[in-house]
Amino acid sequence: MLQDMTLPPHQGQTTKRAVIILHGLGDSAAGIISLAEVFRPALPKTEFLAPDAPFPCDFSPFGFQWFSANDWTSSIVLQGAIKAAEPLNAYIDYVMESRGLTPDKVALLGFSQGTMMSLYVAPRRAPALAGVLGYSGALVGGEELKKERKASPPIHLIHGKEDDVVPFVSMAKAVDGLRAVNINVSTEACEDLGHSIDDSGIASGLQFLRRIFLLS
Repeated sequence: MLQDMTLPPHQGQTTKRAVIILHGLGDSAAGIISLAEVFRPALPKTEFLAPDAPFPCDFSPFGFQWFSANDWTSSIVLQGAIKAAEPLNAYIDYVMESRGLTPDKVALLGFSQGTMMSLYVAPRRAPALAGVLGYSGALVGGEELKKERKASPPIHLIHGKEDDVVPFVSMAKAVDGLRAVNINVSTEACEDLGHSIDDSGIASGLQFLRRIFLLS
C-alpha cells in the first residue's frame, strides 16, 4: 500500500467525501499535503489524502515518481503509467473501503505528473469517481481511451500559459483527447504563470470541487 499523509475534515467534522492529491515528479506526500489547507475550509466534511508515488525519483534522493522522466517517448511513458496505475487504483480502493465512501464521493487532484496519472486512471475506473482536478498536466494514453474508457467523470484542467516544464499546449491536446471519447472537460488558462498553481487556479479548482460534490 502506498504511504500517505492525511488531513481530516475542517473543525473535526465527519468524513463524507475525500480528495486524493497526487504530487508531481520528485515531490512527495509531505510536499503536497499543504495544498489541502487551502481547500479544506471551503469543503466541509472532506478528508484530504496524499500518497507518495510508488517509485523513488531518478534524480532526487528524497522525492518520488509515478514513472521515470528519463525517456519521454510516448510508448515508454504509457508503460510507466500502466505500471503505476495498479498501486494507485489499490490506494483509491483502500480510501473508499476504509472511509465507507462510494466512488462519487472521491475526487482526484493532481499536479503535473500527478495530473497525468489522474487522467490515466479515472476514465478507466467504474463506477465513475466524482471528478478530476488537474493542474499543469498532460494526457497519457489518450489513443487507448477509445477502447479502455469505462467511465466519464467530469474533469477540470488548469494550466499556466508560461509553463516551461509541461507546455501550455498540453492542456489543449488533453482536452481534444478526452472530448473525443465524450468526457466533459472544462479548462482555466492562467496568465503569466509557469509550472505552478496561483490564486486564480485555486479559486477555479475550488469552484469545480464544490460543484462535483454538490455543495451550494
